[in-house]
Amino acid sequence: MRDFNTSALGRWLACACLVAAPVIATADIPEGYPADYAALVAKAETEGSVVVYANTEHAAIEPIVEDFQKAFPKIRVDYIEIKAADLFSRVSSESAAGALKADMVWSSAMDLQYQMVEDGIAAEYVSPEKGAVPAWSNFGDKIYGITYEPVVMVYNSKLVSAEEMPDTRAGLASWLIANKQRMTGKVATYDPERSGLGFFAVSADAANGNALWPLVTAFGAVDTKFYTSTGTMLEKISAGEHAIGYNIIGPYAYLRAERDPNVKVVVPKDFTVVLSRLAIVTEKAQHPAAARVFLDYLLSHRGQTVVGNQAHLFAIRPDVEGSATIAGLSAEYGDILKPVKIGPELLDAIQPMQRLAFFRKWNDALKAGK
Repeated sequence: MRDFNTSALGRWLACACLVAAPVIATADIPEGYPADYAALVAKAETEGSVVVYANTEHAAIEPIVEDFQKAFPKIRVDYIEIKAADLFSRVSSESAAGALKADMVWSSAMDLQYQMVEDGIAAEYVSPEKGAVPAWSNFGDKIYGITYEPVVMVYNSKLVSAEEMPDTRAGLASWLIANKQRMTGKVATYDPERSGLGFFAVSADAANGNALWPLVTAFGAVDTKFYTSTGTMLEKISAGEHAIGYNIIGPYAYLRAERDPNVKVVVPKDFTVVLSRLAIVTEKAQHPAAARVFLDYLLSHRGQTVVGNQAHLFAIRPDVEGSATIAGLSAEYGDILKPVKIGPELLDAIQPMQRLAFFRKWNDALKAGK
């Protein structure tokens, strides 16, 4: 866990007579906001900072924080990166002790984020940007989707050619069985029993039909390797230790593909699950106004443009252009995209009995392939 603090630099202008005078930094409030929004910003500036607990890597968040500081130079962002499962535990324990430090919690673990709403940790807030994002990406004005991230397949083109790489789950299952000797030990995916995000992604697969289970059997047949980190899987695919990765989080996959021309991304053509990093403002935030201003920025056209085109986290606003946006993905893939809606259903898969039943079916399918 690391803390990442940013602050606005002082800016000075020198006049012709060499007498310097400070330029007063002012907030950049979007047009069309309510007349009283300036009062919220003024309060946020008095608070001076917003504490954000999140699991997005610093490399992705830096351009977002930097641009927010330009828009609101008097509000510092104290960004604390914590792994998703640890994030939920920390927020829950701090909240129970009445010592929650986070003003905002922002995480890709959609089920655990919604659990915080159920636990009364999230504050209600009607963002002026609410109407600009899909209706399914908000629930009760307590939790907002910020990103639109496809879950994809990845392959190393030195080991698997573009012509032979399958683009559906059924196709991948059949191809792995047909190439069992060649692919044994060469496939990577999340371990759903050790990774909360991995479990959530694969349970979303299961909710979209029966195509998952023959693929899991094929995973067993080729001795698939299981991981808890997207970064680790991508490193091993890039290095050639593995040839194929399944259920890789889109933003990280596309960034790796940009850096390594041997890494290729496949958007599954049968259906593609789309996840979102969800944000809540905490009910007992120490900097409530600053948290609301930061949330509004994340949802704004300006903020979403940075989210999609600089952070490459895929913008959820339909009016933001670029390849890493809901508009870009929808134009290319249309109805195959299956976004996970925000609501009580997010908790269905994490009920103890349902989890046990899922893991039993998962392990039975793996054993059937061996």
